[in-house]
This record gives sequence, C-alpha cells and structure tokens, in this order.
Amino acid sequence: MARKKQFKTEMKSDKDGIRFATPEPVAEYRAKRLQCKVIADISCGIGGQAIYFAKWCDHVYAIEIDPKKIAYAKKNAQIMGVSNIEFITGDALSPEVIAQLPKLDVVFSDPARAPTEKERNIDNLSPPIPKVMQAYAEKCSNFAFEAPPQISPEKIPFDCEKEYMSLEGKLNRLNLYFGKLKKADVSAIALPGSAIIRKSDEKINASRTDKPGIYAYEPEECVTKAGLLEQLALHFNEPANNINIFEIDEKRVLVSSYQPLECKLFKNSYKVLQVMEFDTTEINSYLKQNSFGTVIIRASIEPERYWETRNELEKELDGERKAHLFLKGNDAILCEVLYH
Repeated sequence: MARKKQFKTEMKSDKDGIRFATPEPVAEYRAKRLQCKVIADISCGIGGQAIYFAKWCDHVYAIEIDPKKIAYAKKNAQIMGVSNIEFITGDALSPEVIAQLPKLDVVFSDPARAPTEKERNIDNLSPPIPKVMQAYAEKCSNFAFEAPPQISPEKIPFDCEKEYMSLEGKLNRLNLYFGKLKKADVSAIALPGSAIIRKSDEKINASRTDKPGIYAYEPEECVTKAGLLEQLALHFNEPANNINIFEIDEKRVLVSSYQPLECKLFKNSYKVLQVMEFDTTEINSYLKQNSFGTVIIRASIEPERYWETRNELEKELDGERKAHLFLKGNDAILCEVLYH
C-alpha cells in the first residue's frame, strides 16, 4: 500500500526514516503546543519534528545516535530554511551528551518501539520514559513523549496528560505531557484543525439507546480511545436535541440526536433513513424505490461475505445516492451522509 506523503517539501531520508517521520500537521501542532525558548528533541531521526520546533522555539537541540539520520536531518533543516538547530550525535542518555546541554524548557522524546507487538505496552519503549526523566532531571522539569496510541489511558501509570490525536479521521498519535505542560488528565484532538476536548472533573453519565434518532454522528477515533465520548455527547445536553450514545458493536459507536449537531470532533455525520430487519431483498427494494446506487456496509462481516452481501444489496440499483448500512444484531440501520 502506498504511503501518503508526510511532507509537502521533499525530505532527504532512507526508507525507514520517511516511514517513521512525523506527518507535517502533527509536527506543527506539537511545535505550537511546546513553544518555548530552548527545547531538546531526543532521537530526532531525520529531523521532521525538530524542524517544526525550530519554527516555534528560539533554539533546538536535536540528538540522534545514528550518524546517517543526523546527516539527513542537517540536510532537511537546510532544505526547510531553519538555522537554529544544534545537532548532537550520540546516546541521548549518556552523561557526555547531556553535559553539552544548557537548562532546557522542554525535553521531547519519541522513543523507539518494536515494529509489531501482540499488545502495545508503555514499558516497552526505548529509552523508557522514567529513564529519560531521571537522566534529564537537572536540566528540565517539563517533558513530552510520543507513545503508541493503541494504549488506553488506564494503562499509562504516570501523572501526565494523555492526549490522543486523530489525523484525517484515523487514530494517529498519543502524546504524553508532564510538568507544567499537563493541562488535563486525558484529552483528544482532531487534525487538521484544532478541535479538542479535555476530560472534565465532573461526573459524566450520558444516556444510551438501542435505536438511533433522526441524526447519527461518528466520533473521531481519538475521542473514543480517550474515553471521552460521553463527555462529548453531554456537550450538546439540551432537551430538544435528546442526545444518546448508540453502541453498534465492539468497534462502532455513534452519537444519536433528534436535531442536527455541529462539532469538528465528528468525522462523519448521517441522516438516519430507515431501521429495518436485515433482509437483503427487502433492503434492496427500499434502495431501488429511493434512487440509491451504492451501499457501503459498515459492519463486522467476514471478508469473503462482504462483496457477496454487497452485490445482493446493490442488485439492479441505478440511482446516484449512496447508502451507509450499519448492523446492530439483526437490525439494519440505513443512513446517508449529511453534506454541508
């Protein structure tokens, strides 16, 4: 599968460097959030994040143990026109490297992790978060780390802000903020843009439903991973809206309402057209009568059965409308995307 280009400007790198490089919207957002006078970027790789730090901070120390990556990072800094980065080749935890640094406002680290793991674990990062904080304790008290976004908030045993990030509708990053950088216990942000929600101290208890209302909204993955869906639903807590959480299956959940809602933390918005028994013949008949031509099945279905089922649903359809079909048990929920 081709990977989306991470940077508008072509970056110099080997294949792995580009593969693991920070996407531009993420790099820019983090640089703005961590804006300060002096920052250190540990394990800077080919420099994608360090370059954006340089645009928002007075001075950047970029540390990398791999001399090839440092060489690429220096070239990329030249390409991007930044000159306030000081590159250091060496082990970021070694006393020799740390001795070269002044007092720092922020230390940022994107630790290495195994390419694949059965289950992501915060203890498997290298270098480990506690070791970084201990090594730099005399230089800095504000730390930011990138961690695998698959890790749930309750599995992170640190006093920090857990910020889950979606990029273009997909869960993309988990940032951990320590010290004065912490603004909440858990937060979620959707990029591009700056739609953000932070965990409230108030007791949250949103109502749930087995049947959707007139409208249904698919939340950004960062919201559900952060466990902030109920808080997002209660943001619209007005009697006329009648907001409910509609759980479809283990992977899919919607926010349901009887009035249209506006929120940039919804990645898809739907009008609920019909709830009916999952019978392909009956559904096909409804779709024919209402000028549909395409059906997107949004359900956990065996791959070999997906196209067989979809072909049955789309048999002899010739309209231009596109239906999205969710399955909850034996109920088919037919929806259509709301266009603004």
